[in-house]
Formats: sequence, C-alpha cells, structure tokens
Amino acid sequence: MSTHVDNHTIVHEKTEMINEPRKRVGILGGGFNPVHLGHLVMAEQVYAQLALDEFYLMPTYQPPHVDKKTVIDASHRVAMLELATKSNPHLKVELEEVYREGKSYTFDTMESLIAKNPNTDYYFVIGGDMVDYLPKWYKIDELMKMIQFVAIKRSGFPQTSDYPLIWVDSPRMDISSSLIRQNIQRGCPIKYLVPDNVIDYIQKKDLYRHDN
Repeated sequence: MSTHVDNHTIVHEKTEMINEPRKRVGILGGGFNPVHLGHLVMAEQVYAQLALDEFYLMPTYQPPHVDKKTVIDASHRVAMLELATKSNPHLKVELEEVYREGKSYTFDTMESLIAKNPNTDYYFVIGGDMVDYLPKWYKIDELMKMIQFVAIKRSGFPQTSDYPLIWVDSPRMDISSSLIRQNIQRGCPIKYLVPDNVIDYIQKKDLYRHDN
C-alpha cells in the first residue's frame, strides 16, 4: 500500500522547520571522573545568565591528555551524570562522544551535533584558564563560526581574547575530580563535594578506592 505525499505537504513541512524558533543550548564537556558540584554550579550559572533553553553535560569517551589508568569506564561516568542531573529539568546528558568512542575533536563533535540539530545554537563552555589554549584547538577558526564559546572567569587569568567569547561569572569552587578520587582513596569524606546520589553510586560500585 503506497502513501501519496503532495508537494503542498512537503512545502508546509519545510515552512514549519524554517519558522520553528531556534533553540539555545549550552554544552560543558569533560571526563566527569566523577561529576562534582563545581560542574553543576558552572552549568547552572551559564544556563541562567545566558537564558538558555537547555544545558548538556557531555562526557568524553576517552578524555585526551589523561592517564587511561585513572579513568573509569564511560558507563559509570554516564550513570553518575544522569543521577547528578536527575532533579534538574534543564540539565541533561549528551552522549555524542560516548557513542562515537575513541578520542574526539570538539570540531568533529559539534559538526555532528549541528547536523543532527540544525535549529540549535550551541554555547560551548570552557574555563577562563583554557582561553589561551584556544589557538591550538583543531580547526579553531572553523569552530568559532559554528558555535559560541563561553568562558568562565577565573581569578589570575586575563579576561581578554582575540576570539569573540562571552564571559560569565561563576562562584569559584576549588573542587576537582582528581581531588575527589584522592579523598576516596585516603578514606576522606566527599560529602558536599559530590551529589549524595552520586556518592551512593560510588560506594555501591566500589569506585575509585583502588587504581582504575
């Protein structure tokens, strides 16, 4: 049984796509090994200050420039991210790089996301301490035309760049994933550094107590 679709229907569907309002979406990439409150505060601040529609935390499958021994399987990192964002309706998890596997350049990742979501404007978040490294990013000039970079202000780092960045204030939280892993190995508490449901997951799965 064949289905007939006339030209009027096709034109109508195309017109709806053109008239559809563009979505503004934030992206924060990283190893999230594990996710901590610093990540969540940063995401929430950018989401609110730039009046975005949604914000995605995007875990890498295999973080570049990181010792593989210290990175647990992506399935655990994704599970913890889903727990951490569970209670916040506008914080979500983007699995583009996990599905692709291997190491991904930001250019390749964003090119793929834009192709899948042509009606979305992406705001890619980096720390102010990373701004000076932007000239070394793969295809940075092309990337700058595809997305809007957002830099989180960092004390001790200049708020200047040759690139058109949006600078955002966010409370400085001296928390890192490596600190959390060290605390776990030393038997030190991580409460108030990591969401409670993520702490429960870490304990249940016995993560980070030994070299991974």
